[in-house]
Amino acid sequence: MTAPSRPPLKSITPTPNGQQHADQTPARTAVGEPKGVAEGVPIAVRPAPHPGDGRRPVAWLLHIVAPPSWGITPSARSWCTCGYERQAIGRAAVLQLIAAHGEHRTACPLLDPTSEGRTAA
Repeated sequence: MTAPSRPPLKSITPTPNGQQHADQTPARTAVGEPKGVAEGVPIAVRPAPHPGDGRRPVAWLLHIVAPPSWGITPSARSWCTCGYERQAIGRAAVLQLIAAHGEHRTACPLLDPTSEGRTAA
């Protein structure tokens, strides 16, 4: 038994053959300011740059997935804005990653402006 043929749901516009050019509009000559701008008012207003005090936000993130069941393997991920990124799978590896994350928080190159890691990042 054959299924009845279905009518097409969308009409497909045929593609034109050959090259077609876009409509050419005559170029308008620009005289003076753009319309809608009052005289003496700048078009784009930018705020004055604020001098920095040398501080910079640093983010240390530690994400641990430890399901309540002992049969499921825990995992963790540690990353920082300086480019430090580590992952661990398994109980022992996650514990080592937590310790390494704590060490990185004290030795991050973004905290010490004289360290060479800050200029590289």
